[in-house]
Amino acid sequence: MFLLRHGQSEFNLHFTTTRRDPGIVDPRLTDEGHAQARAAGEALRGQGIRRIITSPYTRALETAVGVNAALGAEILINPIVRERYAFKCDIGTPRTELVRDWPHIDFSHIDEVWWPDINEPEPQVEARAALFRAEMAALGGWAAETLVVSHWGFLLALTGETMANGSWRAFDPTAPAPTDLSWPKLESVRRSPS
Repeated sequence: MFLLRHGQSEFNLHFTTTRRDPGIVDPRLTDEGHAQARAAGEALRGQGIRRIITSPYTRALETAVGVNAALGAEILINPIVRERYAFKCDIGTPRTELVRDWPHIDFSHIDEVWWPDINEPEPQVEARAALFRAEMAALGGWAAETLVVSHWGFLLALTGETMANGSWRAFDPTAPAPTDLSWPKLESVRRSPS
């Protein structure tokens, strides 16, 4: 299967320069983020991708739709691949609003509020990643035809690697799980003056 970190979001644009939470709830992609999604779609064309599993966050949905312009795959929503809840951008959009904004995508199986209401500890994100890894490993060939559009924290927990916005990689869910993850200290990042 393939993993793709969503394209640059409004949060990423501001956070990269200030290292402070700009307070944007469920941010959209920037123009650069949309371009990254289209480029990833073109790069992944011909890889046999038949489905895209994406987080319900707007930045991931916009990325999945942008990538799908080149792939023509089925888009499936799975909150397990959502970002670690740590910043204002990790407050999601309620299911009823997602249904209104994305009528061609099925959200019927997710809760109205599908994101946590408190900061998510690292072991909880790692447990979500382990569960997803096991589910995908059990699916064999189905997983091989799948692209997962996710987020920095979830992808770190899944692979042990940091991925840049709009970057993608092949991933074998049967490979050994990462054992030594380097999570940044959120409080020091939030208060960093630079």
